[in-house]
Amino acid sequence: MKNQELTLLYVFDAIMTEGSITRAAERLAMTQPAVSNAVSRMRETWHDPLFVKQGRNIRPTSYARSLWDQIRGPMYDLSNAVNVTRFDPAHARRQFRVAVTDAMLELIWQPLVAELEQQAPGVDLHAVPFTEESALTQLREAHVDLALGMLTEHDRSLRSNWLFDSGHTVVMRQDHPLAGRPLTVDDYIGARHLMVSLSGEVNGFVDQALGRRGLKRRVAVAVNHFPAVPRLLRQSDMIATLPRIATNDTGFNRGMWSTEVPIAIDPLSLYLVWHTRHDRDPGSLWMRKRVERIAKACWAECSG
Repeated sequence: MKNQELTLLYVFDAIMTEGSITRAAERLAMTQPAVSNAVSRMRETWHDPLFVKQGRNIRPTSYARSLWDQIRGPMYDLSNAVNVTRFDPAHARRQFRVAVTDAMLELIWQPLVAELEQQAPGVDLHAVPFTEESALTQLREAHVDLALGMLTEHDRSLRSNWLFDSGHTVVMRQDHPLAGRPLTVDDYIGARHLMVSLSGEVNGFVDQALGRRGLKRRVAVAVNHFPAVPRLLRQSDMIATLPRIATNDTGFNRGMWSTEVPIAIDPLSLYLVWHTRHDRDPGSLWMRKRVERIAKACWAECSG
C-alpha cells in the first residue's frame, strides 16, 4: 500500500469514528480544509462519494460503512503498535463516553467521579443514555467507550465482564390498599401497573414471566426512567415491579412499601461491555478496572 493511501485511511477512520469532519480535524490535529482535501482525494482514489451531507451532519455511504468494517480493527492494532502503550492517569487528558442506565448511574457515578478527581483529574467522564437496542450498536460504531447494563446479544466484536445480578421487588405507596401484607398473584394481576421501559416497549420481563403462566397484567402507565417512579406511585394506586438496583434512589426511601414479587422472575444480570478494539488499550483497561471494582463494591454495600 502506498504511504498516501495509508494516510487517507487514517483520516477516513477518524471521520468515521467522530462522525464529523470538524471533530476529525481536531482529533488529528489538522485544519478542517486539510481534512476536506483528504476527503476529495479519497473520493478520487476509491471512486465513491463516501460522505453525504445530511443537515449539519454527514452520512457515510454504504461503501464507506463496508470499508470501515474492514479497516477499523487493523487500524487500531497498527496505532497501538506504534504508540506508547503506557497510561499515566495523573497526567492523562482523555474523555470516556459511557452508555449507562439511570439506575446504574445512581449507584456508581458519585464514587467513580470522586476517584477520578483524585487519581485522574484530566480525565472526563460523559454519560449517554443506555437502551438495549442502542448501546451495543454505539460500541460497535465507536460512539461510546463502555456500556453498563443488560447484555442481550453478543458477538466476536464485544467483550464483557459480569458485574452482579439484581433481583426484583414490588413497590407501592405506604398506605396503598395492598401494602402491609404479602402480595397474592390475584392481587398482583388485578392491580394497575406502572412500568419503566427504556425502549418504549411495554412487554418486558414481567410480562414474559406472566405469559409463561397464561397470565397478563395491565400496564396503565409507562415511563422511560426510574426517578419518575416514586412520585407517580405516591399519588396513585399503581404498583411497580422494579430491579432492586433501581430502588437505591433516595426517592424510594420515603413513604414507600416494598414486597416480594408473587411470581418467579429471573434476576437481572448487569455487565460491563466494551469493543474488542479497546482490549489492549491501557487507558480503557485502567477505566474498566475502576468501574468494575466500584460497581461490585457499591452493590455489595447496598444489597448486603
